[in-house]
Amino acid sequence: MSSVSDHDDRDLEAELESTGAGKVGIPVDAICVGCGRSRVKRANLEEIRQNPQIDPTTLDATELTSFKHVCHPFGSATWWNPAAILTELLESTS
Repeated sequence: MSSVSDHDDRDLEAELESTGAGKVGIPVDAICVGCGRSRVKRANLEEIRQNPQIDPTTLDATELTSFKHVCHPFGSATWWNPAAILTELLESTS
C-alpha cells in the first residue's frame, strides 16, 4: 500500500484521471521497463495474476506481476512493474 502524498511532487489523482492510465483496473504506481519512468496505471486483477474476487486493499505490490500497458514516451506497449497499490485512489474512485 502507498500514500497519495508520498510520491514526490506528482499529482497521482491527475495521473489516474488521464487517458494514459487506462480505464479498467486497480490504480497502481508502476515503473516502465522501457524508459524507467513511474506513472499511475490501472491494472486488471487477472492481468497481474490475482483472483478477481480479492479485495485489492489487502494486496501488496510485491504480490503483483508485471503487466503490459502503453508508455507514450517509449512509443509502444511495454511491460510495467508495479511499485505500489494506490489504495487511497482506489477508495476515491469507488
